[in-house]
Amino acid sequence: MLRTRDNLRIDAAHTPSRGADDLGIVLAHGFTGSLRERATRRIAHVLSGFGGVVAFDFRGHGRSGGHSTVGDLEIFDVEAAVRHARTIGYRRVVTVGFSMGGAVAVRHAGVLGGVDAVVSVSAPARWYYRGTRPMRQVHWAIERPVGRLAARLGKRTRIMKGVWDPLPLAPYEAAAKISPVPLLVVHGDADRFFPLDHAYQIYEAANEPKELWIESGFGHAESAATPDLVRRVGGWAEARSRPPEDVYPQED
Repeated sequence: MLRTRDNLRIDAAHTPSRGADDLGIVLAHGFTGSLRERATRRIAHVLSGFGGVVAFDFRGHGRSGGHSTVGDLEIFDVEAAVRHARTIGYRRVVTVGFSMGGAVAVRHAGVLGGVDAVVSVSAPARWYYRGTRPMRQVHWAIERPVGRLAARLGKRTRIMKGVWDPLPLAPYEAAAKISPVPLLVVHGDADRFFPLDHAYQIYEAANEPKELWIESGFGHAESAATPDLVRRVGGWAEARSRPPEDVYPQED
């Protein structure tokens, strides 16, 4: 269990590195997801070939305390996981987030900082998007009492009541504040939740260094991520989180 700065207990797990001993990867799942879901466990296993993985359940999810704020205070959950990765000895820490977790990873880096690179996969760029049927269903679950009850009983996700006050910084706005930390934005052209304009909005708002991968045939988030894609993400995280002197050693 980790403890956030607003005093919530966050359930977490550490998968030791089978790759670089100094790299820690903080893995942030999507809305209603969990570190214990098969897709998340598979991703953690693949990423552990590049560095140690600290996976956790966001507030309001699974065994973590509190209620989900759907992308707002979750930056404190990421902060707790990053702090833990540093505490157990990882010199470099990269956040890798999927869907809501991708948006939170971007917001964490832009608002709180403290990481060496960020990977955002299948993330929304802005709030209150209802342009697809799956997102209209998500908003029903968030905004209606019966929807919140269904999420609690069916997905072990406890969602806050009411609305944000004040409105949190949008992911694309936070992306502008990440530099000089490297940012990788990954999105599929078959994503049923968020069309490609979300990826472009995050990428275009960010400053260098940044990369955008548009993946042909890739759907949405953890369940659609292939081992090959996850390996490429792990390789990017390992390479781009290195200090410049490690990448380009100075000649004597």
